[in-house]
Formats: sequence, structure tokens, C-alpha cells
Amino acid sequence: MVIEIRNKTFDFSTKKYCMGIINITPDSFYSGSRVSVGKVLEVVNRMVEDGVDIIDIGGESTRPGSDPVPEEEELKRVIPAIKEIRKNFPSIPISVDTYKSKVAQEAIQNGADIINDISSGTFDKNMIKVVAEYQCPVILMHIKGTPKNMQQNPEYKDVVREITQFLKNRIEEFEKNGVKPENIIIDPGIGFGKTLEHNIQIIKRLAELKQLKKPILIGISRKSMIGMLLNGIPPEERLTGTIVLNTIALLNGASIIRVHDVKEGKQTCQIVENILNRKVNHSH
Repeated sequence: MVIEIRNKTFDFSTKKYCMGIINITPDSFYSGSRVSVGKVLEVVNRMVEDGVDIIDIGGESTRPGSDPVPEEEELKRVIPAIKEIRKNFPSIPISVDTYKSKVAQEAIQNGADIINDISSGTFDKNMIKVVAEYQCPVILMHIKGTPKNMQQNPEYKDVVREITQFLKNRIEEFEKNGVKPENIIIDPGIGFGKTLEHNIQIIKRLAELKQLKKPILIGISRKSMIGMLLNGIPPEERLTGTIVLNTIALLNGASIIRVHDVKEGKQTCQIVENILNRKVNHSH
């Protein structure tokens, strides 16, 4: 599984990659990730120094219970930021975290490379057209419900099986409409319509998603499941938990981790990559 983004080769069969989160929102769940447009270059610069592989920019918080942001407002937040980053960092791959096709289209036209859609094209039917037209990589995520209601008692018979089936259907839909198979990345959607137990199942059984033959992205950074596993600690104290869960996810088949803390995330990737690619030597 190899894909070219901005003259950078991503080889998902052997390498692990780190995606840095930039939220141009007043209300993302982790205050450390909220950035004003003016501050963006500073943050990107630090991420680049820390070895980030992809920058992921979002203009709408999709934390549990959040209300949708009007399209115009989202465009006002993300487009100037994308332009600034592209101008100052011509070679860094940029992903735009949106489920609105118009935002995705304008982002790509202004220098973004990847569309990261939490709804896999189910919230806005035109998203597939945009991805197909620009032949850009797309991240298809599983969500149950909408951010507003997704954590109101989500139920599954078999969470991993249902996620796999959902993603399989979405992959088929995108490919049928002209999206290249190698342009699709999948994300099981930790915390998007899942209880703690569901999230644990996803991480433990992540390897089952490999049957879809797509690179797997995992977004677990500082999420509430870590708080639940560690006596309710707040997002500010969830870095160690993030590193541990990302390590398990990478060992179980994830290729990309989406993180708030790039330096630690990148180091996590490097160590796991080294361990996995090292040949076993049995002689003593």
C-alpha cells in the first residue's frame, strides 16, 4: 500500500505515520489543540520540527454533544489557515477534517491534499464527487449517529464486525464512483458513537480491519476513554494514556496515528516501526 502525497511517498506496508491535529475552533474538547488563525504557523512550525507527516486542520468541533458549524463559518476558519500553511510550508501534506463537500472542495483548491470525513460521505452526498474529481486521498471514518447525539447509548451486536461492514460498503461506494482504491484510508472512529467497552474492543481487534486492505488511521489522542480508564483524569493529563493506546493500535495494524502531541507521537511511531521491521535473530 503505497501512495504519493505532495511528492512524499507513504508506504503503509512497513512505515508508521504521525498526523498532527490543528483545531481552528473555539470549542474543541482539548484546549491545547485550539489555535487561532494567527497562531497557526507557529504551531505548524513546531510540528514540522517534531517530524510530523501530515497536518490535519479542522474548523468544526465534532466532540460529543457539539452543534454543527455553518458552512460559511467553517470556510472562514479553515481556508485562510490552509493558504498560510501552504505558502510557508510548500511540501507538508495537509488534510482537511470536514464532512461538507464545499469546504472540502475549497480546501483542496487552496492547497490541502487529503479529505478527512468523519461520516465517510454519508452526511453530504456530494463528497464522493469532490474526492473523485480531485483524485485526492480520503479518510473514511465510522460514526454512529451525529456528533450531537452519538454518545446517547450507542449499541452494537458486534462492534468490530459492524464497523468493518460499514467501511466495506463505503469503500465500495467511493470506488464505484471513480475514487482510486489506493486513495482510501479507513478509520474505525474511536469515541464516535461508542462506549468505553466498544473502544476497547476496536483497539484489541484492530487487526480484523486489515481484511479491507486499506491503511488504518486511529484517532485516540487524549480522548475520554483514557480518562475513563484512569480514574477520570482531564484531557490535559492524558498524554501517557495516549502513547500507550497508540502503541497498542500501531502494533495491531494501524498505519497512522492522529495526535495532539506530535513529538511523542512521532517517537511512538519510530519505536514501533523499528520493533516490527527488525528481523528476529534466534542465535545466542
